[in-house]
Amino acid sequence: MRFLFYILIAFSLTTSAGYAQKLWTDADRTYTLDNLKRTRDELIRETENLTDAQWHFHESPDRWSIAEVVEHLALWEIIWAREIGIGSRNKPQPELVKTSQPDSYYQAFIMEEKPHISPDFSRPTGFIKGKDNLTFFKRLRDQNIAFAEKTEADMRACFELTATNSPRNLHQVYIYQWGHVDRHMRQIRKIKSHPNYPNETAQK
Repeated sequence: MRFLFYILIAFSLTTSAGYAQKLWTDADRTYTLDNLKRTRDELIRETENLTDAQWHFHESPDRWSIAEVVEHLALWEIIWAREIGIGSRNKPQPELVKTSQPDSYYQAFIMEEKPHISPDFSRPTGFIKGKDNLTFFKRLRDQNIAFAEKTEADMRACFELTATNSPRNLHQVYIYQWGHVDRHMRQIRKIKSHPNYPNETAQK
C-alpha cells in the first residue's frame, strides 16, 4: 500500500509539471541575459551624450528622430514585459515545441533589412524629450533583466497567446526583444550618418 502511495505521488509530480525537466537551460538564460544587457549598453553608449538638436534631428519630416526611436524601444519594453509576464504564468506546453520555428528564424526576421511597419500602439508620441527617452528605456529594460534573472518559468515550454500554427515560445520572444534594439541601433546610426545631422558636442 505504501509503495502504491509513493507511485501516485511521483505520478502527480510528473503530471503537474507536464514533463520531466525544464527545456530552458542555464545556457539559454545566460544567452538571454547577455544579449539584453549588451543591447541596453550599446544603446546607452550610442545616445547618452547627444545634444538636444541631435536627439530631435529628422532626416525628413516622415522619419523618426533618435528620441522617437528610443521612445519606440521603451514602449516595446512594456509590451514585451506584458507578453512574457502573461505567458510565463500560463501552464507550460512542451508539446508545442515541435510546431515552433527554430530560433534562427525569429532572429533573421527581426534583423532583416526589409522595413517593418510599427503598429499604432508602439508608435512614438514625440512628447518625451531628449535623454528622458533613454531614462524611460533603461528603467524598463532593467526591470525586464531582473525578471529574466529570477524567473523559474520554463521559457521554452511557455508560449505566447496566439492563434498561429507555430507560436513563439518565450525564449524566442526574448530574441525579438533584444534583436529589436539591434535593429533600431542600425536606424540610429543611419540617422547619425546623415549629412545634415548636427555636428556638435554635448556640454557635460
